[in-house]
Order: sequence, then structure tokens, then C-alpha cells
Amino acid sequence: MAQKFQLILQDKINLAPNTQHFRFICDDPTLSYKAGQFISLHIQKDGVEHRRNYSIANAPSEGNLIELAMSYLPNGLASTLLANMSPGDTLQASGPYGQFILKEESLPKRYILIGTGTGITPYLSMLPQLGHLLATTALEVVILQGVRTAQDLLYGNQFVEFAAKYPRASFYACYSREVLAQPQAFEVTGHVQDNLEKLQITPANEIAYLCGNPQMVDDAFQKLQELGLERVQIRREKYIASKA
Repeated sequence: MAQKFQLILQDKINLAPNTQHFRFICDDPTLSYKAGQFISLHIQKDGVEHRRNYSIANAPSEGNLIELAMSYLPNGLASTLLANMSPGDTLQASGPYGQFILKEESLPKRYILIGTGTGITPYLSMLPQLGHLLATTALEVVILQGVRTAQDLLYGNQFVEFAAKYPRASFYACYSREVLAQPQAFEVTGHVQDNLEKLQITPANEIAYLCGNPQMVDDAFQKLQELGLERVQIRREKYIASKA
């Protein structure tokens, strides 16, 4: 059930040229959420409350810690506020919300998890849960992150290490605007949807998750259907930037 709470900023770090990672402490120790869910920030401006949604980037097992990733939008209400926050500053928020979660009661043979930009954060939150499933079942997992260039990659080390730890897990960074002279094994060229055919999809065994840029979500949704997946096998969450 969604509830209201206060977030206290602990610190923030730069992930990429235009993206930061924020660590907050939630003042409500009873807050409980599932990996893949999001919270809503409540922001006051000119006497009006605005809400902006952010996926939780850390796993639920980390107590009252809440981590978020934010890509800066010039003059954006939330991104401007967050960019100017200092440790100790507070925000009002509510949540958790959303059903973009892993459903273990209907486990497929393979999860295909696709994200662009900060749309990769739900999968970061899911890594401990996925690791448990990989260790205890025959599940396979492939994660694709779409970014423009290598310097835009978010949480790359965590995903590479995860794939190295579990033999049935794979991670691919898809660069839409850069061709590397000497790419590493996990680096490929093109948009994420352009790399889906390489996964040798067998429709009866797959469940796909799409999160991030609306155009990518729509394009990948169409591509996955062309490759044989039914609509019910594809779960979607679009990140739509607000200009206000």
C-alpha cells in the first residue's frame, strides 16, 4: 500500500555526464517495496504540488535506504531541484507504486530485461532477486542497456560483474551513436531493438521487460511481437520527461 514519507539526502554521485545517483534515507522504517517499483516525489511550486516518478534503484533488503537515478533536464522541475540539493536536505514523497516486478509464481525459461537511460534502474534493484533465482532454478537472464555512447553507460560495472558471476546471465551495452574500435565482450553497436534478433528468441520460453524512452519501448515492443512474443509476454514502463 502506498504511503507518504520524507526523504533525507545522504549523498549523490555523478554516473554519466548528464546523470546523477542519489542516496536518501526514508524517515518511515515501515516502508516496504518490491524491486521494480517506483516512488513519487512531491514538489511544491507557486502553491501547487507537482509529482514526479522515479524508479527505486536499490534492492528492497537495504532497510530504509532509497536510491534514485536522475538525468538532468534543463529547467525541469524535479531535475533542477535534485541537482541543487545538498546532504541533509529533504523531500516529500509517496509510494511504492507500480507492477513492473518479477512474478516468481510464473517463472519463464528466460527473462529479457531491456532499458534505456535511467530506465535501467529497475533491473539494478532486481539483481539480488535475479541472483537468487539463477542460483536456485534453471532461469536464464539477459539484460540489454541502450545508451548513446560508452560514457553514458549507467551502473555498467555492476551489470558486468553480475553476468560474470552467473553462467546463465548475460549483459549487453548497446551504443546507438558510437562504434568502438576495440569493444569489450559486452559492448555492441546499435539500438537495443536492433540487437534482439541475436538473442535467438524462442517465444514459448520468454518474458520481456521494457523500460525507458517511449520510442524504444514502442519499437522494441513491436520487434518482440515480430519475433513471436505475445503481448502478455511483454511488460512495459515508459519514462516520459515533463517539461514543467
